[in-house]
Amino acid sequence: MLTQTTSRVLGPSDLDAALAVLGREPVANAFVSARVQVAGLDPWRLGGEMWGWYEDGMLTSLCYAGANLVPVCATPRAVRAFADRARRAGRRCSSIVGPAGPTSELWRLLEPHWGPAREVRARQPLMVTDHMPEGIQPDPYVRRVRKDEMDTIMPACVAMFTEEVGVSPMAGDGGLLYQARVAELVGSGRSFARLDGSGNVVFKAEIGAATAQACQIQGVWVAPEYRGKGLAAPGMAAVLRYALADIAPIASLYVNDFNTAARATYRRVGFQEVGEFMSILF
Repeated sequence: MLTQTTSRVLGPSDLDAALAVLGREPVANAFVSARVQVAGLDPWRLGGEMWGWYEDGMLTSLCYAGANLVPVCATPRAVRAFADRARRAGRRCSSIVGPAGPTSELWRLLEPHWGPAREVRARQPLMVTDHMPEGIQPDPYVRRVRKDEMDTIMPACVAMFTEEVGVSPMAGDGGLLYQARVAELVGSGRSFARLDGSGNVVFKAEIGAATAQACQIQGVWVAPEYRGKGLAAPGMAAVLRYALADIAPIASLYVNDFNTAARATYRRVGFQEVGEFMSILF
C-alpha cells in the first residue's frame, strides 16, 4: 500500500478506486468516466494513461493523459504533481480541458514549458438540466442519424469542428480518427440531425459522453443559411428528450462564455449554469 503522498500511472487493478473518485462529480467527470467505464485503465484501450494522486495511501485525484489532458477532482497538490509529470513527459495532447480552477493552475505551471497555446478559453460555463423545458416543443424532424448516412452527416461535423476549434479535424491523419469517432456516435445512436428537403443537414448535435449518471451534449450546429430562424431551441429540446429518456437522468454541456446566443438558447431549453470549464488549445 502507498502510505505517502505520491503520483503514479494507474493500471487495471486500480479501476474500482478510480471509479470511486470519478463518481464524486458525475456531471463534471462525464467525459473521463465514460471512457473508463468502457475501456478500463489499460492505456492501450483507454487511449492514454490515467495518473493517480495518493494522500495517506488513498487515491484522491486523477488526471487523464491522452489526446486531451484532463484533471479530475484534482487538489492543488495533485495539480502540481500532474504538472510535473506532464512537463517531464512532454506535450502529447491537443488540449487541456477540465474544471476551471485546477485546469487554470495546471496551465500556469505548464505554460513556461508547453506554451504558447493556440487559444485559451478561460471561461466555459458548465450547464445542466434534468427535465424537459416548458413552452418549447421538441423539433419533430430531429431524429437519430442512420448508419447509412455517414456521407450526409460528416460534412456538417467537419464544419462544426472547424468553426468551433479553429482547425480542421481532417488535418494530420486525413481525418481517420475523427471519422471513426463520428461513426462510433452514429452507430451507438447518439448522433442527431434534422435534414432539409434536399437531404442537407440543417441542425445536428451529438451525445458525446454517456454514463448511467449523466451525459454530455456536444457538437451543436445549425447550418449558416438557417441561423436566426428559430431551429436551435426546438432542436436542442428534441436531443434533450432523447438524452433524458434513453441515456441518463442528467444532461450537461459546456459552452464558450462569449457565445451569448448559444447560452441564451440553452437557458431557454432549461439548462442552468452550475460551474465553469476551461480549455487550452494547441
